[in-house]
Amino acid sequence: MYQVVIVEDDPMISMLNTRFTEKDGRFHVIRTFEAGNAAWEYLRIHAVDLVILDVYMPQMSGLELLHRMRAAGVSAEVIMITAANDSETVESLLRLGVADFLVKPFSYERFRQALDNFCRRKEALRGGSVNQQNLDRLFVDAADPIAAPNLPAPKGMQAKTLEHILEFLSHTDEQYTCEQISEHVGLSTVTVRRYVNYLVEIGRVQSEINYGTGGRPSIVYRRM
Repeated sequence: MYQVVIVEDDPMISMLNTRFTEKDGRFHVIRTFEAGNAAWEYLRIHAVDLVILDVYMPQMSGLELLHRMRAAGVSAEVIMITAANDSETVESLLRLGVADFLVKPFSYERFRQALDNFCRRKEALRGGSVNQQNLDRLFVDAADPIAAPNLPAPKGMQAKTLEHILEFLSHTDEQYTCEQISEHVGLSTVTVRRYVNYLVEIGRVQSEINYGTGGRPSIVYRRM
């Protein structure tokens, strides 16, 4: 599970960001801060995976905090959430390696897309080496509005059904059989099996064989 810190001076927005983040079972918010100074004191000695950071805050701006993080070698990825949308600010943040940039007000779907892109990068870089397919997932899929977040549906399949199954798997890091997915999404096991096998083919879902059932081994699926 990815460890997340949220830095936002508005308590209501901070609470909203926390709720949005923890709707996705791959993430856990371990701390929230209302000021950049307190966040910096924590981040310089604690390793986290992701920081969700506002630009305009008291004591220390998000841009200054990000400068300090990078200068100190803090490798956590950063998603900026702010009302700032001038090109100079955006360019400065991109030079500092911001993973995504969301302008208030934003939708939950756009927020979830930022989390999905973060997980896609982590998965593609896992294992210490990358191939062309992994690089394409990093750079091509993230830039393609059809590949992410919308899914291309082959003949005989419905895009909404693909997204429905993928949305269910996105909210947990557990593994499920086709029968278990069927119970949660309200589709037949045969239909679920056909759709999840396609999602495996296009690299959006991972399948494994579970030998620990005590009976016949079963195939289980989880979101990548």
